[in-house]
Amino acid sequence: MTFPSSTFARFSGARIAIIGDVMLDHFLIGRADRISPEAPVPVLRLEREEFRLGGAANVAANIAALTGVPLLTGLVGADDTGRRLTAAVHAAGIDGQRLVEDRTRPTTEKMRSVAERHQQVGRIDRESTAPIAGPALAALIHHISTLDQCGAIVVSDYAKGVVTRPVIDAAVAASERMRCALLVDPKVSDATYYHGATVITPNHREAEVMTGLVIRDDTDARAAAHRIHHLCGASVLMTWGERGMWVMDASGNAEREIALPATAREVSDVTGAGDTVIATLAIALAAGASLVEAAGLANLAAGVAVGRFGPAAVSLADLQSLTDH
Repeated sequence: MTFPSSTFARFSGARIAIIGDVMLDHFLIGRADRISPEAPVPVLRLEREEFRLGGAANVAANIAALTGVPLLTGLVGADDTGRRLTAAVHAAGIDGQRLVEDRTRPTTEKMRSVAERHQQVGRIDRESTAPIAGPALAALIHHISTLDQCGAIVVSDYAKGVVTRPVIDAAVAASERMRCALLVDPKVSDATYYHGATVITPNHREAEVMTGLVIRDDTDARAAAHRIHHLCGASVLMTWGERGMWVMDASGNAEREIALPATAREVSDVTGAGDTVIATLAIALAAGASLVEAAGLANLAAGVAVGRFGPAAVSLADLQSLTDH
């Protein structure tokens, strides 16, 4: 794939706003070589712990790794997990001034026990999925309404309560005011919920739920993309696992559709791959790429991300090594 080096140069300093559910991914890593005598579950012999930025925070980490300037808006609790997450955000070079502390709910944390060959043997989620309200919502809306000079806005919806109707409305208004693309990684099954988005990036299971269609081949993918576009007005990038991506660009006078085959040589862990996709897509669009060009880069980035363990930030150097100039 060819991509102009001048566009890569415009990645540097591109301001990308990320709004959504931030979380901390906590990994308990060890060996599981026996079954518990108390229940038919593996016993993990703990060797080390790792913490990674997850959800919207992982999108921001990917923007930073691509030399952009991520402006992260989300919610943390007044707890140790929130403090650890906030410290990791700053350590990754992310502007976290728009992280709002809500004492009424915990910071979202996904704790995974992982054995040999990155095999997950258990998971515990600490979270609240109640829609945000009151002072926390007001603070988020204020932060969104005061964003400026952004090349794109990403809404990362993990159904943890942050991406409510008022938050979406504020993001749409901000994108219109700044005349920049609004990209949504969806979780709600009703596509009309995201009306006003420029691009929506469901995985193929989410696309099936949104449309009521079974997606087995390119004909099905095309039908689903058209239905999603009809419901919310956005262009569509559907991630499709080992099949790659289906892209429907409805931004011009003539619709353009393309299937992009998967580029991964080896799949280690798909955790966070969707975050990498939307981050790469957003910064490429902000740098002046067309949707199809940006999707091609996002597809390459996804191939790198799934070959790594856990949520992984794909760097600009990673992308450049996979493209010809």
